[in-house]
Amino acid sequence: MSQQISSTQRRVVVTGIGVLSSLGFGKEAFWKGLSEGRSGISLISSFDTSEFTTRFAGEIKDFEPSQYLDAKRLKRMDRTSQLAVACAKMAVEDAGLHFQSNGGREKTGVIIGTAMAGHGYILNQHETLMKKGPLRINPFTALASFPDACASNVSIELGVTGPSFSIATACSSASDAGGYAYEAIRSGAMDFLIMGGAEASIYPGILAAFCVARALSTRNEEPEKASRPFSRDRDGFVLGEGAGMLVLEEYEHARARGAHIYAEILGHGMTCDAYHMTAPDPEGREASRAMRMAMTNAGIGPEQIDYINAHGTSTNLNDKTETLIIKKVFGEHAAKIPISSTKSMIGHLIGAAGSVELIATLLAMEHQEIPPTINYSVPDPECDLDYVPNKSRKTKIQIAMKNSFGFGGKNSILIVGKL
Repeated sequence: MSQQISSTQRRVVVTGIGVLSSLGFGKEAFWKGLSEGRSGISLISSFDTSEFTTRFAGEIKDFEPSQYLDAKRLKRMDRTSQLAVACAKMAVEDAGLHFQSNGGREKTGVIIGTAMAGHGYILNQHETLMKKGPLRINPFTALASFPDACASNVSIELGVTGPSFSIATACSSASDAGGYAYEAIRSGAMDFLIMGGAEASIYPGILAAFCVARALSTRNEEPEKASRPFSRDRDGFVLGEGAGMLVLEEYEHARARGAHIYAEILGHGMTCDAYHMTAPDPEGREASRAMRMAMTNAGIGPEQIDYINAHGTSTNLNDKTETLIIKKVFGEHAAKIPISSTKSMIGHLIGAAGSVELIATLLAMEHQEIPPTINYSVPDPECDLDYVPNKSRKTKIQIAMKNSFGFGGKNSILIVGKL
């Protein structure tokens, strides 16, 4: 690997992962669903959707937060925090860490991306307010709905005392969390970062907002086929919920303790289109710059990227613009790079999308197999690259790129490499 590493910059590796999605709980179930090309999209079961134009989502069913939290703590958390804590505990266990018993509390931080934060909790409590009056809402409503509640709850549950904060940059939130975590460890400010994203967005008010914006697919008769990134017959994205948490660690420390290393974080690029709240810049100038920035940061050239995990939302503008950006950055090599969108299987997890999809990328590297873009049926002349359609593919993956693009023109790119 040809990355240029300064003597003053430390290497950053991933040593633990935890994931919850509509495909299952934990990395084994998640990978099994991805490699099989299985859809986790189904009709929503948590509330009546009969009056909605979209009635399905990537909903997590059978999640029991009491397996991860005691009853007293549960009452003080919204679903987003519950998902975040559960995944953080999975990731720390996977990394084999015990902060309170073997040190590291002060040099461990928590950075979590979430776009909606406690919106769903507030909506539920507002309904109680309207029906039963102001004295009947949950006394923990204010605390549970703060945007920083996720990070604070994870820090409290794990007993780590380093910096703890949330990042809200719409759909690039979790990838930006990864970028900040990478820089903190590389600079020496932290030895460990528990980072990722969490989102619980399947509530009536949130679903309604996206419905009236006409952003969602309306394939109510076949929800499992609704998320169709890069296929010409795509008709909107599919809302999903879940969380993905990773333990990032300084390389020499991880090697000294014999930790399993999934991959190294090689680079990160972050820009803003400064163009429009929902539409990407049609020329992709700043997104292209973010990709080039990430590769420069990693010390690699475009021809060294073996796989791109796309943002791939299944919307008309995102998919064709992302294709254009990849062509602009990679030139002739773009046609040779396998690209896939795991949103085709789990939907769009908004603020958690970047970390859950980064975990998918790491597992693809671990298994040397690219998860497919399912439901790809009609080629689009404006989306004419290799999207690994419908079936996973065994191939060598040494270096991979993870793309995230958010409302407001946010662009966040992570590059990971296999040691």
